[in-house]
Amino acid sequence: MATIPSTPTLANSDLDQLAERVDRATAEVRTLPAESQAKAMALKSAIEEFHKIGLTKIVRRMKEDPRGKELLFELVDDPSVHALFSMHGLVRADLRTRVSRVLHMVRPYMQSHGGDVELVDVDETTVVVKLAGSCNGCSLSAVTLRDTVEQAIKQHLPQIQSVEVAPNEPEKATLGFVPLDSLTTPLKVEAGWAMGPLVSEVSGAELARWDHESVSVLIVQYQGEFHAYRNECAHLGMPLDGGRLDLESGILTCPWHGFRFDCASGECITAPEAQLEALPLRVERGRILVRTAK
Repeated sequence: MATIPSTPTLANSDLDQLAERVDRATAEVRTLPAESQAKAMALKSAIEEFHKIGLTKIVRRMKEDPRGKELLFELVDDPSVHALFSMHGLVRADLRTRVSRVLHMVRPYMQSHGGDVELVDVDETTVVVKLAGSCNGCSLSAVTLRDTVEQAIKQHLPQIQSVEVAPNEPEKATLGFVPLDSLTTPLKVEAGWAMGPLVSEVSGAELARWDHESVSVLIVQYQGEFHAYRNECAHLGMPLDGGRLDLESGILTCPWHGFRFDCASGECITAPEAQLEALPLRVERGRILVRTAK
């Protein structure tokens, strides 16, 4: 007789392992034949809807009572509760975070065609993006990639009515003029270090993503200083560049499951045993240098 594996609980398995188990099970279901897959997903949907009805009533009732409302806000700070509420649409991330998630979904496709996309601004009905690589042009392939971004955003966020592309600043050049910087000694980079973006390129952003070879780096600007971390949440390794930085407290919140980090130290406030991987950073001649390899 086959042994039925025991279902892990919070008593013998932490939140990360439970989340990974759900992801693995869902991935396995998607490998089943179409008919079996449809039945499994229908069962999953029915169970989720059943739970959502009860959870919605609990949340509404707690909101009606001042004591319950205060307790509800405390509960949402717990990663497991936040993940549960998010799954059922009871807690929604801010619009900028949701747009960042969509861009994260289409970025691999963009990069596979030699392009990339960066979020510039968001308001209630409009998203402004900047396209790079082969997207920055007027060829048919560039138009296709731009349309891909627009379709993905409008599909996942129906309230967005227009997607605008910010113009890329042209390189300034003067005929017969040799910039003074070109006469100075070239900037030397030691082994293990990499030239990151110019300070002027990220000075207006609290969080900036910079990809170098196989490493994605999150550059955080807080109180006039730059900090660099591997762009992976210590929870499930999801990217942090779509997160939110509270400039008063210095708390960086992961856009996926709400884990909170001290942006200056990388320390995880939600789960003290987890911490962001800090990368050495220094600034020379207006250029950010990051140590991406040991």
